[in-house]
Amino acid sequence: MKKNDIFETEIIDMTTEGSGVCRVDNMAVFVPHTAVGDRIRVRIVKVLKSYAFGIVEELLEPSADRIAPACGLSQCGGCLFQHITYDAELRVKEKAVQDAFIRLGKLSPEFLPILGAESRTRYRNKAQYPFALDKTGQPILGFFVRRSHRVISVKDCLLQPELFGKIAGTVLEFVRRNSISVYNESSGKGDMRHLYLRCGQHSGEVMVCFIVRKPIRKKLMPLVEILTEQYPQIKSISMNCNPKKTNVILGDSTETLWGKDTITDTMCGNAVDLSPESFYQVNTIQAERLYGAAKEFAQLTGKERLLDLYCGAGTIGLSMADAVSELVGVEIVPEAVENAKENAARAGVKNAAFFCGDAGSIAGKLAEQGTAPDVIVVDPPRKGCDEAALWAMVQMQPERIVMISCNATTAARDCAMLSRMGYAAERVQPVDLFPGTGHVECVVLMSRDKA
Repeated sequence: MKKNDIFETEIIDMTTEGSGVCRVDNMAVFVPHTAVGDRIRVRIVKVLKSYAFGIVEELLEPSADRIAPACGLSQCGGCLFQHITYDAELRVKEKAVQDAFIRLGKLSPEFLPILGAESRTRYRNKAQYPFALDKTGQPILGFFVRRSHRVISVKDCLLQPELFGKIAGTVLEFVRRNSISVYNESSGKGDMRHLYLRCGQHSGEVMVCFIVRKPIRKKLMPLVEILTEQYPQIKSISMNCNPKKTNVILGDSTETLWGKDTITDTMCGNAVDLSPESFYQVNTIQAERLYGAAKEFAQLTGKERLLDLYCGAGTIGLSMADAVSELVGVEIVPEAVENAKENAARAGVKNAAFFCGDAGSIAGKLAEQGTAPDVIVVDPPRKGCDEAALWAMVQMQPERIVMISCNATTAARDCAMLSRMGYAAERVQPVDLFPGTGHVECVVLMSRDKA
């Protein structure tokens, strides 16, 4: 096989990155924008030692899973499955979770059917639009092209509320009309870096946060007036300053320009306050189903002491507070810890305490103090748990560890380590929080008594 060879073949599998897989000369070939069951003529574009990449030269016979994409923006890199049915997308994600635990983790839990979303569109409660200049030197707002730092202009994303697109349009028009400079990654110059929007799914409250290289309050106040007059849903407008040459979006300091410091929403029946820094699942409806599955796995009777690691604004732990004797939450972001304390107070939860610090170190201190939880709920970032956190969890010897993960690969790795430390992977529940994209969440029950 060599570059530009053309073969007739059939797509037999699909990756979570949206590429179909076929076999040519006993070699796997990855072909974007294809579906399982497509018969194609594929042109080889790159050959490596054990696999190759191709593009569709001709679609000979379309798959039954194939549909017309609802969005014409194929470059933005967000949606990978618009060309297949939602049932087909769910099958891909379900298989990806199973493969991670069986093939990579060498584990054999019970796999429950994936919980799909009711809506494939307009489900996101958060958007972060980078500013850039187009070829004519005009400011634009949009998203990064996949695997690049080039920004493509986006007026309306089908994953986000229509209101977000309207607010973004108003902001962009103001920036252009007032000649406010936009950030350049190469030079490190320019004022406007990102527009960050967040809304409450149940409350309807909207937060606007301007991420800037240096404080430009005076320049932004006329825009604040326009936005508050035009969009009554906006309840908070802030300015976050990030002077560093980095691809990290938020800086260290946030100043409220208008309205409240936070917006309020409801998660699993509890009111929650959200600051720009707070972690909050982007699909509220599916997150409630995710947390419901975690609560079911925890098997709470009201007598347990629950430890919530990587707790964010406390939404997971607080959703279970009514079923435990004591709740302890741990989070490294100070603003999120304050949000968690406020959320607990607002919900009238009196059996909860939240601590700021690294999950591994604080879990270790709790273990040293003999603060032994009966159940641990852990929701780590995509990179998974660090070894210190895993070791501290095991030392506390809870009956059950419930892991929520947005990355099945790192979850399988961490659960494999926990299995070597005396915990058995009992059940896995996949949940689709991000329809159209390559991401899938899962909940895992690790049991000490089943080891």
